Amino acid sequence: MSSKISHSDSLREWIQSTAASGHDIEQIIEMMLRAGYQPRQARLLVAKILNRPAVAMDLATDQRNGRRTRHPEPPMQTVDGKRVDISVCVDTPPIRVLEGLMDVDECEQLIELARPRLDRSRTVNKSGDDQIDKARTSLGMFFQVGESPLIQRIEQRIAGLVDVPVHYGEGLQVLHYLPGQQYEPHYDWFNPRHHGYKALTSKSGQRVASIVIYLNTPAAGGGTHFPKAGVTVTARRGAAVYFAYEEGDTESLHAGLPVLEGEKWIATKWVRELPFA
Repeated sequence: MSSKISHSDSLREWIQSTAASGHDIEQIIEMMLRAGYQPRQARLLVAKILNRPAVAMDLATDQRNGRRTRHPEPPMQTVDGKRVDISVCVDTPPIRVLEGLMDVDECEQLIELARPRLDRSRTVNKSGDDQIDKARTSLGMFFQVGESPLIQRIEQRIAGLVDVPVHYGEGLQVLHYLPGQQYEPHYDWFNPRHHGYKALTSKSGQRVASIVIYLNTPAAGGGTHFPKAGVTVTARRGAAVYFAYEEGDTESLHAGLPVLEGEKWIATKWVRELPFA
């Protein structure tokens, strides 16, 4: 399905044949999103054509209540045929260290895909606009959801691990830090007191969880620190830290510690409570 299908009969035939070939509902919806359909539109069409009203009901429930991630539970989980060991488990805030989420080759490939597109990292200001901020001194870039087979594979793996469909996640962001660069303590949820809150959350809702993947191992420094929980996660290539939060919580305060020697590459995935658009 390389281009958007506009003819209703062709679309019906494609959805039915794709389901008959063994693809599940979420896989069909993901293919439709990559072809240009909006999340709500794709889910409602699949529900109608396959006579699966529960698919549309899931969307309605999410829109009323907002979807939340499932916290990965130790000692390990298998996703995408891959074993992910959970070496750290904190209850408040929910923090999990995920060992071996990505292979060495995947980490290197992602870095090389991101490298030519890097620019000064930005933060979201009180008006909801992107801005350069002295608190965040890295270089970064965003991939589009499903942009390449590698991105699709990583997104599906994360989605399976936290039990939330791929299209609830923002595009994967890659960041590059050099010695002395850091991200000072901050929250990932959008502050409702800021002027731009409504614009940021009107379509996709609030952020509910973050997954930070370490694409290399810095020579020194560069970990992720949670001052309220008293936890520091060491940056190790292929591992990741997952943490979840609610709007207004203070426990999820975290910082990207300064790189003391070498460099740091990370990939971050933010999950929303509604389909991201």
